[in-house]
Amino acid sequence: MADAAVRGARKAGHDVETVHLSDYIEGMLGDCRQCRLADGSCGIKDNYEDLLVNRVVEADALIIATPLYWYGMSGRLKTFFDRFFCYTSNSSPHQDAVTKGLTNKRVAVVVSCEESYRGATVGLVTQFQEITRYLHQELVGVVIGVGNSRGEVASDPGRPLDAAEDLGRRLFDIRVTDYRIDTPRSNRVWATSPAAAGAHADDADDA
Repeated sequence: MADAAVRGARKAGHDVETVHLSDYIEGMLGDCRQCRLADGSCGIKDNYEDLLVNRVVEADALIIATPLYWYGMSGRLKTFFDRFFCYTSNSSPHQDAVTKGLTNKRVAVVVSCEESYRGATVGLVTQFQEITRYLHQELVGVVIGVGNSRGEVASDPGRPLDAAEDLGRRLFDIRVTDYRIDTPRSNRVWATSPAAAGAHADDADDA
């Protein structure tokens, strides 16, 4: 599913780099008061800083792929988010650059899940909604594919591979309308010509 989303993004002309968290993350978040170095840097010895500072922060958008593990994201992905704290807290020398670099990104999520029951993934989707809200990011879409064995999602009649590819292709085109009470907005979601708007209004009247 991740490959399908990447394929769609590349078809749209975007440069994409695929990373596997296992190549970068070994240590879990600890108590920063105990393991932070004298200059404020994170003291966990792995390649997380390279991933975060040189890849994630520099990206315009993120496509996040995870299997469903115990009704949540994989442990390594959870650690990826947990350790944002090491780099966004006041004591980190990277705080300003990382905090600025994490915000205002577009985020797409693809999830593989053995269970077709949609309640199984509700908690995970909600978690991504809250993570992106907190970081002032736009969650442009979530695709869920049902399968257990490697590659089995290709047999899902819901065609999640096609949906993931389309999500990647439209990564920067999808309109996200998550309004607040004070959000400036017009009375239209989609830009339309007056004639088209009139036709839609007539259709509504007919209904």
